[in-house]
Amino acid sequence: MESSPDPTVETTNSKPPGIRLIESMKKSSLSFKSYQVIVLILTFFAYTSYHANRKTTSIVKQALGPQSPGVLPSLQWQRNITQKPFRDGWLPFDGPNGTAMLGDLDVAFLFVYAIGMYFSGHVGDRMDLRIFLTVGMLGTGLFTALFGVGYWANIHNFYYYMLIQMVAGLFQSTGWPSVVAVVGNWFGKKKRGLIMGIWNAHTSVGNITGSLVASILLKYGWGWSMVVPGIIIAFSGMVVFLLLPVHPEYAGVNKDEDEVLSTGKEDEEVNEPLLREEESAVGFIEAWRIPGVAPFALCLFFAKLVAYTFLYWLPFYISHTAIDGRYLSNEDSGNLSTLFDVGGVVGGILAGYISDQLDARAITAASFMYCAIPALYLYRSYGHISMTINIILMLITGVFVNGPYALITTAVSADLGTHRSLKGNSRALATVTAIIDGTGSIGAAIGPFLTGYISTKSWNAVFVMLMGAVFIAGLLLTRLVVAEVSGKIQELRSQRSS
Repeated sequence: MESSPDPTVETTNSKPPGIRLIESMKKSSLSFKSYQVIVLILTFFAYTSYHANRKTTSIVKQALGPQSPGVLPSLQWQRNITQKPFRDGWLPFDGPNGTAMLGDLDVAFLFVYAIGMYFSGHVGDRMDLRIFLTVGMLGTGLFTALFGVGYWANIHNFYYYMLIQMVAGLFQSTGWPSVVAVVGNWFGKKKRGLIMGIWNAHTSVGNITGSLVASILLKYGWGWSMVVPGIIIAFSGMVVFLLLPVHPEYAGVNKDEDEVLSTGKEDEEVNEPLLREEESAVGFIEAWRIPGVAPFALCLFFAKLVAYTFLYWLPFYISHTAIDGRYLSNEDSGNLSTLFDVGGVVGGILAGYISDQLDARAITAASFMYCAIPALYLYRSYGHISMTINIILMLITGVFVNGPYALITTAVSADLGTHRSLKGNSRALATVTAIIDGTGSIGAAIGPFLTGYISTKSWNAVFVMLMGAVFIAGLLLTRLVVAEVSGKIQELRSQRSS
């Protein structure tokens, strides 16, 4: 049974215009579960479009930078006869320092993204997230497209692309705190790991979509690979503006009795009316002091360093590594790299499900981190033997690299953003999410940046760096793992004694 308060003028005006139109046509209000479905679908596709735009750079990078030795005219006999003739890269990236310059673009984008994340969480907890998300998506679309405009405008100035990437990073930082906060507002803690693990597939789906769209359009000119995804996210932003309900109270609905009872005792404080006038947004320093925020944030620093190195450099690495004695084209390399994200989808769902069953987020995350070490070693050492082995090892690596990354940025962030120490204050979700993901994004900036320089010397050294990073990420959760293990032991002892 669902109980809904009489909608006031204020509540009605807070509803998105598209929702008001749907309800006026139905001549009745939408149910709470209908709102939940709308929230999951809209936030899924919103962040899919964010990641699709973020991924395009790694595909375009192959056309901009120094070309793979596998596409030199003297080696054309090794390639499919339909392959396009050899074409130079794009100045100023087609030179001896081109790879490092492309790495500089990555770090410029990600550094501003990381810094912007902290501010986005702060602002997001203090304004309408629907408006905030819409502005971020429109801005992301505009500056992604402006990067592609350099192709037709024949722009060869490195600082033009650097500036575009920096502003795009600022707009991109609006996405993650917003979508996690909205989903956290509509879903309690029970099964949050599984629900958000499935929902978090948007990251990998966005990467796959961005890779496929950019790879297909690359043959028409790399500018199209940037402009089309930019148009897609701008359109998605308008859909979000028209339809996204940010909070149950804004939409004028309450959780039904079953929903309230299913969340259990731990959520009782959180499920109180959350929009009290006296409730103020949690401060930045106060959010850092929430138990668990600091270790998970530092863990994500290293986890995201690894994940984003693959995000930005995997297509480039594949195109410059002979698989079974053959170099792949830029398009084929981009398409093959999507399998890493397929593994990431499986890893995110698996990590969420396991953590729900064990009720142990830290144990699950740390276990995946340690398993990623042999996965990375095997992919580097044996991935070149054959295409089949490369695919299998890439999928396995994606599972263990993206699994804990997905868990921490979704269920863990939502758990900590509604921690019992907040005493029911809901206005911490975006701030906590921004702190954790913002700290991770600093690592995400450092990883691709270092790879741009280290890869010119040795790819083996790059993989050693990645294995060291996931090992440290696991170690940072040691105290939380010990606490969870102790809690499980105490729980078993109490069950036996009773």
